[in-house]
Amino acid sequence: MTKKRSHSESHHGTPKPAQGMGRGSMAVRDKPKPRPKREAESQRPTLMFTPQPEWHAAPLPEIPPVESPSAPPRHVLDDLHKYGDTLLEAEIAAYEGSRASSTSSQKFLSTIMSSGTLEDKVSALTLLVQESPLHTTKAFEQLLALGRKKSRNAALMALGALKDLLGQGVVLPPDRKLRAFAKQPGLACALHGKPASWKAGDRLPGAIQEIHLIVWAYEDWLKRTYFEMLKVVEGWCNDEVTFARTRAVTFVWELLREKPEQEENLLRLLINKLGDTDKKIASRASYLLLQLQVSHPLMKSVIINAIESDLLFRPGQSTHAKYYAVITLNQTMLSVKEQDVATKLLELYFGLFIGLLKKPKGTEEQTQTKINKNGFIQGGGGAPGKMARKKAKEKEGDAYKSEEEMKEKMIAQVLTGVNRAFPFAKTDDAIFESQMEALFRVTHSSNFNTSIQALMLIQQISATKHFSSDRFYRTLYESLLDPRLLGSSKQIMYLNLLYRSLKADLSVKRVKAFVKRLLQVITLHEPPFVCSVVYLIYELSKTFPSIKTMLSSPEDHPDESEDEHYEDVPEDSTLPPKPTSTKKDLYDGRKRDPEYAAADASCLWELLPLQAHYHPSVQLFAKRLLYLEPMKEKPDPSLHTLMNFLDKFVYRNAKTKSGGAHGSSIMQPLAGNARVGDMLITSRDGARTAQPVNTEAFWQRKVQDVAVDDVFFHTYFAKAGKGKLSKKEKAAKKKDDEDDSEDGEEEIWKALVQSRPEIEGDSDEEGFSDMDMDGMSDGDDDDDAGDMGGVELNLGSDDEEGLDELGSNADASDAGSDDDLGLESADEEAFIDSDEDVPVAFDVLPQDVADSDEETEATIAKRQKKSERDEKKAKRRKLKHLPTFASADDYAKLLDGDDSQ
Repeated sequence: MTKKRSHSESHHGTPKPAQGMGRGSMAVRDKPKPRPKREAESQRPTLMFTPQPEWHAAPLPEIPPVESPSAPPRHVLDDLHKYGDTLLEAEIAAYEGSRASSTSSQKFLSTIMSSGTLEDKVSALTLLVQESPLHTTKAFEQLLALGRKKSRNAALMALGALKDLLGQGVVLPPDRKLRAFAKQPGLACALHGKPASWKAGDRLPGAIQEIHLIVWAYEDWLKRTYFEMLKVVEGWCNDEVTFARTRAVTFVWELLREKPEQEENLLRLLINKLGDTDKKIASRASYLLLQLQVSHPLMKSVIINAIESDLLFRPGQSTHAKYYAVITLNQTMLSVKEQDVATKLLELYFGLFIGLLKKPKGTEEQTQTKINKNGFIQGGGGAPGKMARKKAKEKEGDAYKSEEEMKEKMIAQVLTGVNRAFPFAKTDDAIFESQMEALFRVTHSSNFNTSIQALMLIQQISATKHFSSDRFYRTLYESLLDPRLLGSSKQIMYLNLLYRSLKADLSVKRVKAFVKRLLQVITLHEPPFVCSVVYLIYELSKTFPSIKTMLSSPEDHPDESEDEHYEDVPEDSTLPPKPTSTKKDLYDGRKRDPEYAAADASCLWELLPLQAHYHPSVQLFAKRLLYLEPMKEKPDPSLHTLMNFLDKFVYRNAKTKSGGAHGSSIMQPLAGNARVGDMLITSRDGARTAQPVNTEAFWQRKVQDVAVDDVFFHTYFAKAGKGKLSKKEKAAKKKDDEDDSEDGEEEIWKALVQSRPEIEGDSDEEGFSDMDMDGMSDGDDDDDAGDMGGVELNLGSDDEEGLDELGSNADASDAGSDDDLGLESADEEAFIDSDEDVPVAFDVLPQDVADSDEETEATIAKRQKKSERDEKKAKRRKLKHLPTFASADDYAKLLDGDDSQ
């Protein structure tokens, strides 16, 4: 039997026998004794710097500070730098030696770096650097070497890992830039007042220790290596593949956003990508710069100065790059607290504005000679031929056209920036007085949208500085006749400009001239613009009540415009008195200055045709203005367009906007501007939120709650929707109709009894029998009607609906019944020319009832209409019951009739 183990033995296991005792003790003595653990640890190299990820946060021995230390000699700094590099290498070697006999995880990382995939190698190197950046410079250099590879996948993967280490990681200090070895403040303080010579092996000067030199040497190495990494990133920013350039630009932005190290070079790289040939990269760079301003608002002035010096006013920059730079600047979000930034932007805009308005100097034509492979002038050196001149002229024309288009776009963007920066800037009159002439020149630009931008800027300057207002109103008055306004995409902006300008005008005569011309030109425009103009006039009539007199007071007739006035002649004079005439001014729409158009002497006759406009909304707004009725709702331009009207016919609903901000501009909204109260018309996208017209909820609404341009759809679907009732609703409606029909028959029966009591008799009250109906007939062919078995044929009736519905059944039964009453054998002329021979239905009123004096004409007409409708129903029912085939006797009679003929 085995011996039971105690509790300690079961927990810790059976105790081993002591060495030298028991079996095999001699073999144990012959084995070498293992080295004690403490002795092995004592032989490991010691580290002066404790391994940690945040090396810049490690505490160092304090060096006493010195105020304004003197610059140490250069050779001393170089010697100390070399000694520090030596100490750093020894520290790295000691760290690697300590890791040689480390845990299995370190061995696993070594195996991955030697035989793993590319992604595994990058991950392993990243983990090594994260443990202690100061001791793993070789791993960092291996990652940088991978970033220099020609393979885009490997290079971008390695650069992404470096970006994570240096940007979001803790390798770089978050609150300061890296310092070079010679720029360390502790080094200058320690060498202050010390001997001007030092060599390796000497005692370190001052309070400097070896750990100081190790940390300073590593920081200097990291700064130089970081700059080398930026050179690699810059190379990938210029790669021929768009994807690689996009990734590199994103790396630059993330490094610039996270850490301040090398921010000048990073910002320069990002700004240079505004001139990238690919529009996607240029717009991406512009977007990233604006996002950088959101993350770091204090960098706005730094970014603006960098764009000015590195791109806008740098020689050799393309217009494409300047265009994206201006777009970036005019979308900079400003506030009242940033007057300096807004003033700087204004100065920059006006500098660009002057350069864009200057005419390019005429360049002399230079004939470029080409040398062929034989060394002679290609083409013989003669004058170019006709086709060569034509091609050269076309090439110059295309280049000039594209340049002019880009120039117009640049001017529009510059004016947009000026309009946005003006309310926040601190300006003086001298800045704008020198630019007013150039601004008025832009109002006559080939691009009408640019003209609107210039007019908006002039309006702001005129309203704030109070000069050049008369010239501005003349220019604005002239722009109303510009044909480019018809197709402009800035009509809402133009109407808001008119509203702000006219509302701030002090001359009522000038405002009336604008109103008169507005009504004259809107007949050429689409309904959205017309509705907006009518509403604009309505709003102006609140500020200037005298506009209402142009709707209510008649204007003077031209014949009554001159009144003669006579004066007495002096007694000593023999000349006859001369009449003096006082001529009244009449409206003249051809005047350039609206002040002298005399619009106050005219009426708004142009408003009358708008009441018969084809668009219902225009009619509604015109009538309200003409009769001075209040306009509660503002016109929504998106609801009055022709496309929106046509979309309703195909039941196409406008697409709803997506919830994301994809494709939207981050330009500062106008709600943050003081001019938000001057916005008259805004595009509210009502078409997207409008209720579909083909839904039950729409046609069940009241007509008063439906827009005037939707009344047609409401009326149509209200009627069409009743035909689309469910089965239960149809059954209920049919029952109601039958009840109404029975009530109508009872009324007719009562009228018959009152008019002709002799026909009442003892017959059934529910209706006439066949005999009664035959007796009531006034025709001579009573037998024919009786032979048909109660089937009536009204051949003289204009209603052939029942016959058309039956089709072949009616054609097959034209032989009639047993008495051979058919369309071919009977006397058709008697039926067609006379109504006496036509059988009458049982529910048709007699003639004497219609002529009765007891009934009113309205009641008789109503009953006749009801009886005609019931007669049609009866004919349909009776024709439906006609036999499909005739009998053999009927065919025999028809054949006999043909033989007799």
